[in-house]
Amino acid sequence: MPITFIVILLCITITPMPLAPLMLFLVGAVLLILGMGFFTLGVDMAMLPIGEQVGTQLAKSGRLVFIIPACFLIGAFVTMAEPDLQVLAGQTPGVPDMLLILSVAAGVGIFLIVAFLRSLFGWSLSRILLIFYAIVFILAIFVPKDFLSVAFDSGGVTTGPITVPFILTLGVGLSSIGQSKNSESGSFGMVALCSIGPILATMILGLAFGSSSGTYEPLEIPNIQTTAELSQIFGREFPEYAREVAFALMPILLFFLFFQIFFLKLRRKKIIKILVGMLYSFIGLTLFLTGVNVGFMPAGNYLGQQLASLPWKWILVPVGMVIGYFIVRAEPAVAVLNQQVEDVTGGSISRTTMMKGLSIGMAVSVGLSMFRLVSGLPLLPFLAVGYAIALALTFAVPPIFTSIAFDSGGVASGAMTATFLLPLAMGACSAVGGDILSDAFGIVAMVAMTPLVILQLIGAVYQRRLRHLPARPDIIEQDEIIELEEDESQ
Repeated sequence: MPITFIVILLCITITPMPLAPLMLFLVGAVLLILGMGFFTLGVDMAMLPIGEQVGTQLAKSGRLVFIIPACFLIGAFVTMAEPDLQVLAGQTPGVPDMLLILSVAAGVGIFLIVAFLRSLFGWSLSRILLIFYAIVFILAIFVPKDFLSVAFDSGGVTTGPITVPFILTLGVGLSSIGQSKNSESGSFGMVALCSIGPILATMILGLAFGSSSGTYEPLEIPNIQTTAELSQIFGREFPEYAREVAFALMPILLFFLFFQIFFLKLRRKKIIKILVGMLYSFIGLTLFLTGVNVGFMPAGNYLGQQLASLPWKWILVPVGMVIGYFIVRAEPAVAVLNQQVEDVTGGSISRTTMMKGLSIGMAVSVGLSMFRLVSGLPLLPFLAVGYAIALALTFAVPPIFTSIAFDSGGVASGAMTATFLLPLAMGACSAVGGDILSDAFGIVAMVAMTPLVILQLIGAVYQRRLRHLPARPDIIEQDEIIELEEDESQ
C-alpha cells in the first residue's frame, strides 16, 4: 500500500503518467496483495514444514556420503526453478540462457554443501565469508564490465521466494547435528553462502566468454484503450507465470514425496495440510509474479525516465530512498526470514527490529544506486567499500547477527527489486544516456550489500547494551526469561 500511494502521489505531482501504465500498476498492486496473502499462508503450511522435515531426516542419517549429494541436488534443482533466475538469464548478454542457469544452479549446490559442512564442523562463518569474498573481488578485477554488474546481481535474484523458505528451514534441520557452539547462529548463514555461488559462476562465465556483444532492448509499454484490453494483457500472461511457478514448486514437491515414501511416513492429515499449503503457495506466487511483472515493470520504467528527465534529476536519490524503504516490506522472502529469525531466537530478535533494519538498508542502497546512476560512478568501488565494512564487522558482533545479516542481503534483493527497482533504474539510465548493462544493472547487488552492514550495526548496538546492563543475581539466562514471558502470555 505505501508503494501504491507513493506512485500515485508522483503521478499527480511531478511525473504525470499515462493511464495505460497507471492502470497496469494498480491492477498489479491488487494482485500483489492477494498473492502475498496466499503465499505467506502456503509457506506456513507447506514450505517451512517440508524444509525442516527434509533437513531433520538428512541429519538423522548421519552419513556424509548421503547428505552431501542430497545438498547439492536440492540446491541445484531448487535454484533452477527460481523464477527470478529465468529473468536474469534472459537479460545476461553473450551467454546462452541454459548455460547460465546450469552454472548458477551448480554454484548454489556447491555452496549449500559448504554451508552444511560449516554447520557440521563448527567453522567460523566470518572466516569463510572473508575467504570467498576475497576471491570474488580478485576475480572482479579481470571480469568484463558488462558481466560484473550482472554477476553481483545474480547473487541476489537466485535467493528468492522459492529458495529462501526451503534453504532456511533445511538449515534448521541440518544444524541439529552440527558442532557449532551456538545452535541459533548455526541454523542461519546458508542463504549467505548460497548467494556467493551465483556470483562466482557468472564471473567465470564472463572470463570464458570475454567482452559482451549483447545490447539492451527497451521495455515497451502496451497501449491500452479499454478495460477489456487491460484484462486481456493480464489474461495472456497469467498462464505463463502459472507454468513458471508450477515448474518452480515441482522439485520441492518431488523431494517431499521422495522423503515421505522412504523416510518420513507422516500421517495422512499432515500430508493433506502440506499439499493444500503447496496449492496456496502456487496460487500466491502466480498472482504475485503476474502482478509485479505485468503491472510494476512498465510503471517503474516510466517513472525512472520521467524523474531523470526533470531539470533537477537529483530528485531520483531521495525518491529512490523513500521507495526503497517501503518496497522491502512487499518481498515475500523477507516475511519468511523475519518470522524464522523471531522463532529461532525465541523473540530476542523481533520481526519489527529486522524489518526496520532491512528498510533502512534498502533505503540507503537504492539512494546510493540512484546517486551512482546520475553521477556515472562505477559499481565496483561501492561494493568493495561496503563489503569491506561488512566483513570487518563480522569480527566485532555476535555470530548470530553476522549469519542473519548475510542471509538478509540475498533475501531483500528479490522479486520486487528485479521487477520494479531495476526497471526504475533502467528507465532513469536511458533518460540520462548511461550504459544500461553497467550502470542500471548493479542495483540488485547494492540492495544485497547494505543490509549486511545495517543489521550488523544493530548487532553491535545490541551487544553494547547487554554489556552495560547492571549485573543482578535475580536475573537468569535470557532464553529462560523469554520462556517465562511466553508462559505468562499463554
